[in-house]
Amino acid sequence: MDDARHEPDLIDEITGALPGAVVLLDKAGRVARANPPARALLGDWVIGRSYVSVLRQPEVLSPIEAAFFDSKSGEADFTHTEGAVDTLYRVRIRPLAGLAGAGQVLLHFEDISEQSQALSFRRGFVANVSHELKTPLTALLGFIETLNGPARNDPEAQRHFLSLMSREARRMNRLVSDLLSLSRVEAGERTRPKRREDLVSLVRIALEPLSEIASDAGAVIRTDLPDEAVVRADADQVIQIVTNLTENAVKYGGGEVELSLRQIGYDGQLRGPAWQLCVRDNGPGIDPLHVPRLAERFYRVDTHRSRGQGGTGLGLAIVKHIAQRHRGRLKIESEMGKGSEFTVLFPVERDQSTTS
Repeated sequence: MDDARHEPDLIDEITGALPGAVVLLDKAGRVARANPPARALLGDWVIGRSYVSVLRQPEVLSPIEAAFFDSKSGEADFTHTEGAVDTLYRVRIRPLAGLAGAGQVLLHFEDISEQSQALSFRRGFVANVSHELKTPLTALLGFIETLNGPARNDPEAQRHFLSLMSREARRMNRLVSDLLSLSRVEAGERTRPKRREDLVSLVRIALEPLSEIASDAGAVIRTDLPDEAVVRADADQVIQIVTNLTENAVKYGGGEVELSLRQIGYDGQLRGPAWQLCVRDNGPGIDPLHVPRLAERFYRVDTHRSRGQGGTGLGLAIVKHIAQRHRGRLKIESEMGKGSEFTVLFPVERDQSTTS
């Protein structure tokens, strides 16, 4: 008798201790218990209601019926659509044989929205990579067929198609190189750099080979740098940031690129002082609709022009993840007809900000 009397309290303790939302259905299929997360998810009104009226999604109802009638455990996905953002839950369904008696069913809701989004993202990423590689590969196969056919005995045509093949091969090489670079950055994103590096020195190192590229493109790179700007940084990755942003400005800007580095006293998102590395061009600018997506993988404002300039669609994604690894951020501002400004902010440690 004492055990039976204490069973409801024990069940409450168990459901309260379990992570996430937990619901206990009685033998009649009504909600007998719901812990606070379950009430927040489904509503305070659920107690005493049938699971059919509470959940209402066939993919969840079917395995619950199997638990009641066949004593089978199962799981299903349940989409909560009544919040500001849809949330996906994995519902684990277990028939109970003890505690409050046989015939009851326990439901445990686990939020799997992030995992689902990550899986969807990976699938999309693989599809994008496949598409990006397929285009130059298809071109190469076409050139090879031409060399083996109509151009077999035409030296001038052979030189022409070999030049095109070289261009497509270099394009694939750039894509693979950027993919590997992005993968390395993401793999180490949780580990903040420990070495102290001078951003000014790294900027100058990065700009040395870019001067010739700018000259060939008829562009001028102007700099405004302090004497020193020391932060915790990965030297190679900072050079990559400067290279990617400056190359983009040279390729898509209006002929004049301004690169500046200055310290700001406080950044709201970083919650402290920061060094602000800014690359600005005087090009045509970018439609505001595109700006929020510029750092997405393979996102291009002008696909044909970007590919024609040798872009892989990964440069800004790499910059964003490098900035995040440094506990900084990438900020993009643009105005049609007035150019674009790409800024990476590096946090300044408090002991540095008092001595800088």
